[in-house]
Amino acid sequence: MSSRRHSQPAGTPATLALRRAGIDFTAHEFEHDRDAGSYGLEAAAALRVEPERVFKTLVAQTDRAADKGLVVAIVPVDRQLDLKALAREFGCKRATLAESSAAERSSGYLVGGISPVGQKRRLATVLDSSATTHETILVSGGRRGLDIELTPADLVAATGARVAAVAR
Repeated sequence: MSSRRHSQPAGTPATLALRRAGIDFTAHEFEHDRDAGSYGLEAAAALRVEPERVFKTLVAQTDRAADKGLVVAIVPVDRQLDLKALAREFGCKRATLAESSAAERSSGYLVGGISPVGQKRRLATVLDSSATTHETILVSGGRRGLDIELTPADLVAATGARVAAVAR
């Protein structure tokens, strides 16, 4: 495992966006195992971080008119996205996980490396409220094998996210 402060380039749209915004973060790289069943749990284990501090970025499809109904949810890797809570948060009747191809097209990242920061299209975003119980959290840095650590407040600032209970 290696870590570096943001002054050393990690070279993804996420890290570039954080640098441009003047947001402090630490990049954590690890050897990605192609056979890993869960990218997020793999990151937690490789980086020796509690799974409740590592968050996954999920793109969901809703019946919202904006952005073709796509929204982003950021939830702990050891929990699941509560699709009913997500739909309620955005005033929708229902939500489902978006197809991988739609998530990749809208974010500009590959599944397993989708970062909530620096997405090609900035979508309405919600960060699970459990993030606020931690001083720092980790999210994908924009590629498999790279996570970025930052404060929940800085993640909210970088993504324009709202904070709500959307994990179960």
